[in-house]
Amino acid sequence: MGLHNRERKGEVLMNFNDKVSFIWSIAEILRGPYKPEDYGKVVLPMAVLRRFDCVLDGTKEDVLSKYEQFKSLPEESRDEILNRVAEQKFSNVSKYDFTKLLSDADNIADNLRDYINGFSKTARDIIEYFDFDKQIEKMERNDLLYLVIKRFSEIDLHPDVVSNVEMGYIFEELIRRFSEHAEAGDHYTPREVVRLMVNLLFLEDEEILTKPGITQTLYDSCAGTGGMGSVAQEYLKELNPTAELEFFAQEINEESYAICKADILIKGEEARNIRFGNTLSNDAFSDIKFDYLITNPPYGVEWKPAEKAVKAEYENLGFNGRFGAGLPRISDGQLLFLQHLVSKMKPVSEDNPKGSRLAIIMNGSPLFTGDAGSGESEIRRYLIENDLVEGIVSMPNDLFYNTGISTYIWLLTNNKSPLRKGKIQLVNAVHLYQKMKKSMGNKRNELSEEHIHEIVRMYGELKESEHVKIFDNEDFGYHKITVERPLRLNFKIDEERINRLNDQTAFANLAKSRKKGEAGLKEIELGEQQQRNIIDALLSIKSDVLYKNREEFTKTLKKLFKEKNITIGSPLLKVVLSALSEKEETADICKDGKGNPEPDADLRDTENVPLKADIYEYFEREVKPHVPDAWIDESKTKIGYEIPFARHFYQYISLRNSEEITKEIKALEDSILAKLKKVIG
Repeated sequence: MGLHNRERKGEVLMNFNDKVSFIWSIAEILRGPYKPEDYGKVVLPMAVLRRFDCVLDGTKEDVLSKYEQFKSLPEESRDEILNRVAEQKFSNVSKYDFTKLLSDADNIADNLRDYINGFSKTARDIIEYFDFDKQIEKMERNDLLYLVIKRFSEIDLHPDVVSNVEMGYIFEELIRRFSEHAEAGDHYTPREVVRLMVNLLFLEDEEILTKPGITQTLYDSCAGTGGMGSVAQEYLKELNPTAELEFFAQEINEESYAICKADILIKGEEARNIRFGNTLSNDAFSDIKFDYLITNPPYGVEWKPAEKAVKAEYENLGFNGRFGAGLPRISDGQLLFLQHLVSKMKPVSEDNPKGSRLAIIMNGSPLFTGDAGSGESEIRRYLIENDLVEGIVSMPNDLFYNTGISTYIWLLTNNKSPLRKGKIQLVNAVHLYQKMKKSMGNKRNELSEEHIHEIVRMYGELKESEHVKIFDNEDFGYHKITVERPLRLNFKIDEERINRLNDQTAFANLAKSRKKGEAGLKEIELGEQQQRNIIDALLSIKSDVLYKNREEFTKTLKKLFKEKNITIGSPLLKVVLSALSEKEETADICKDGKGNPEPDADLRDTENVPLKADIYEYFEREVKPHVPDAWIDESKTKIGYEIPFARHFYQYISLRNSEEITKEIKALEDSILAKLKKVIG
């Protein structure tokens, strides 16, 4: 019996929102024994099971008949045969389905377990990732199991009624509702944002959009429920129906992974292309490169769980691993995911002349966080100096369900078109959005098809305008120079400064010892005597004389200690000099043993000099006129990179004049007084 000939069962819900609302209403049955944040533990696996049940309905009897013939075969061989009969990548050999489960209410828990165990291995593994057996037991204990199965049996989720794409939307919306209070980084990417990313991803590649029968690969390192892959495949089919986009993905959340894999399975694609685990610590596709790469990594989320593995790979493998360019601060792993994706780009070669393209959506932090020499700056430096960053698009706020922060789509490629070589394009699209009729969490804005087309047009035309800027790679680099100024000290031997000696650690340590017993006491006694000798010697020549030359004053001290027969080494002499000194702008410059000026750490400053500028011309022009005695410590110069996106699109808004503001305040005061008079009567 073919799928398309079967009699339709269940409630056919024509509207996407109706289907979501119907499934959501089933969750309300769980109120009491379940907290609202735990509804997903039941509803999501049940939705997957119901989808599986509907998909397999048309071939169920044929599979059961064939099973009797081949049940003695090893599981792997048997699954292969039965999956062909089921016309899917999975099958089920249990005599139960959702209808038959309801006919034996007394044994519904055992029968449901039998039904789940009847699935072929790949599908069974998916249900196991939901850890669903605990929920079966809990629902049975609270007399909910029969009712939940009955309600799910009333919605028809057959692919003839609910397409794979729509089913993906349903899963995404259910997860969003169950995750209303998730962390800001744990958001789900709205479909229209993914569609824009996919448009930009395929923009420069005419071959995949036009060549008949072409097969390419797409990889998502933070796949969620696989929405990015679904939208990419859908978009490609619209433009080139014969093209194939094979989707690969890794996901760390067990429920999202299970749904993603279930979706792939139902589509008849390779379920083994979807793998579980932490992408940063355990790369499930370590030996594979991809044509296209797309992801929406978590924002501002610690990568501490993967820290040990990531640092080991960085230290031991360098650029032979994924993180050779550097490590960002532990509080945000976005740039680790970006490096991971870059490591999976196919190198440009004779066999693959077009290389790979990459789209990733991140918040503002990867643009500018981290000073020159930091992990973040070094990662940006690697990406930009290797001409990998093609463009960045700034998105409107409030596009995501669980966060309203600013987001940016980065486009990278290892094979820029001739016009883009050595360039980075910035597109400011913050104004291109429409208000939603009804907000969904933090998502108050959305992109229309017109907005998507406009952003793609601005990006594709590569022409500067109010909202488009084009820069050379070097425009985002700078030399961070360290500007030193000389140390200038005066010296005086008076009681106040002599007393400061006691606050000097090295001086206080003279009267301490690590030795034990008699030897220790002897050492302490000698130290205390040396302290007294030094202080007595200084007190013997105390005066109000102010010395402004350290070299001259040092000679005075040495002469004093020699006359008093006090042996004092260089470290201790420095301590005495420090206690007796104060900074003074009019004092002579302190010099080292080679006659070079010593820097004053308190006056040390830094300047960021654009890479395109001459450091010394900049220094003479911008620094010397203000501090003539300054110099550059060239040993401390570092190269940094940042992309100050907002600065390049800043528009000055003139302040309102004071008369206008005064009139407005007066009008408000009059209004308040009038209302008070009415209240008082």
